[in-house]
Amino acid sequence: MPAPTGPGERRRLLARGARGPARWRRAAGAAVLLVEMLERAAFFGVAANLVLYLNSANFNWAGEQASRAALVFLGASYLLAPVGGWLADVYLGRYRAVVLSLLLYLAASGLLPATAFPDGRRSFCGDMPQSPLGPACPSPDCGRTSPSPYCAPTLYAGLLLLALAASSVRSNLTSFGADQVMDLGRNATRRFFNWFYWSINLGAVLSLLVVAFIQQNISFLLGYSIPVGCVGLAFFIFLFATPIFVTKPPMGSQVSSMLKLALQNCCPRLWQWHSSRDPRDAHLLPDQGSPQPGPSPQEDITNFQVLVKILPVMVTLVPYWMVYFQMQSTYVLQGLHLHIPNIFPVNPANSSVALRAQSSSYTIPEAWLLLANVVVVLILVPLKDHLIDPLLLRCKLLPSALQKMALGMFFGFTSVIVAGVLEMERLHYIHHNETVSQQIGEVLYNAAPLSIWWQIPQYLLIGISEIFASIPGLEFAYSEAPRSMQGALMGIFFCLSGVGSLLGSSLVALLSLPGGWMHCPKDFGNINNCRMDLYFFLLAGIQAATALLFVWIAGRYEKAAQGPASHSRSSRDRG
Repeated sequence: MPAPTGPGERRRLLARGARGPARWRRAAGAAVLLVEMLERAAFFGVAANLVLYLNSANFNWAGEQASRAALVFLGASYLLAPVGGWLADVYLGRYRAVVLSLLLYLAASGLLPATAFPDGRRSFCGDMPQSPLGPACPSPDCGRTSPSPYCAPTLYAGLLLLALAASSVRSNLTSFGADQVMDLGRNATRRFFNWFYWSINLGAVLSLLVVAFIQQNISFLLGYSIPVGCVGLAFFIFLFATPIFVTKPPMGSQVSSMLKLALQNCCPRLWQWHSSRDPRDAHLLPDQGSPQPGPSPQEDITNFQVLVKILPVMVTLVPYWMVYFQMQSTYVLQGLHLHIPNIFPVNPANSSVALRAQSSSYTIPEAWLLLANVVVVLILVPLKDHLIDPLLLRCKLLPSALQKMALGMFFGFTSVIVAGVLEMERLHYIHHNETVSQQIGEVLYNAAPLSIWWQIPQYLLIGISEIFASIPGLEFAYSEAPRSMQGALMGIFFCLSGVGSLLGSSLVALLSLPGGWMHCPKDFGNINNCRMDLYFFLLAGIQAATALLFVWIAGRYEKAAQGPASHSRSSRDRG
């Protein structure tokens, strides 16, 4: 007998026989995982070489300007997650929200290949301004101002629209996929989240192996056309699988009720003024509220209390995200100034000359260093799901989600420390004028003779930290929230990770001001006169301090959660 459905809810149409429901639920979940893999392949195809693209001769952005733009894009793609979730809850429903987001994704991702060739750049950006002529520098110590970034309004607008589409897909597709397997049991839902995260990284591997290589060594036009094709294929698969999907209508959002409760508790005078202007919302107490669909006023109050307890735990994770997103910004910038070996060099004894002289000699894409992070995730997630977690559970040693998150912060701290030590060593060679010239794309970099493979440890450590911080963070947000607030807290989790990326971008911008550690006027696109090592150590200090705060807050939270009253309330709320 089919499960009952609510008003406007549609169950899968194709199930037949006794084994039909479970089989088609798994097929629907697999379709969601495939769509997510393609969407992430497109996202990493855009983000992996964004710093290199903006730092190329086509745009002439300085290194810190390109790095800042990458951090803004990455941060916005998480920070805007609640917007797509709210639209789905109130107006669209998750299915329509995913469809419309993929359409926006398709249009916005087309901007990058359109600006990768001269006619397209002139159409969208106008002519590149000519550099003003001036007297030559009288001495090697004279300062040079960073160039004005060409096409910045157009590129920032396109990247922000792309970030909105990506964030909406992420926030809605995650919950939409869980809806497909929810009736198969709690264990099926938990395993779906594990494999959902695995599919994200599989898409990243495909993108980094193929797209990053094409972008760096062949053509940005072709390299940025592939993500457009991935989004188009994801859109087709999602529409093709529509008959087997479970879809639910929009049920309304609790955001307004939460804001009213916060206003009533924190600012009573402002609340009285608002109530006098809008008498319909003047009473929110359980015995005074009018009947309405959706969560009751009592549930609103309970959910607000739960949010107040959970939010400090999630906020103290923000500095970890500041460290995490360095692997797609400053780690990339650092790698461009390390020696990148050639693939099949024609003249191995002088690979830099061969690189400039032989078109058949390709450099290893700098973005391939991200594979160290991704491969760790691809290996550890199945091991965690099939071996580590069951073994620890049998031995009664399985740590809580909060304990795993604290361990993830430690590995993030060690990653940025390793990056800082490597940067100190790189600058040692630079200051002794021991450099090699290497051309990456169309830009000539003065790099230290240190091999780029020295970056592998910092990427590996970030990958291990992701297993312990990011996946348990999703588990915490999903399991600790009442059922009526799971989507909202998922959006807040992604939003706070975006806050971490934007804070890292703001710190880069602050330190790039004259007198700052990352102010590099002499380099004109290179970072050889920057003190990026001090930036890495500053991030490490921030991470260490907030990790101690996180341990204290998490300990108080777990102690409160062990109380009998709190346990019974949590069980009742989660149903």
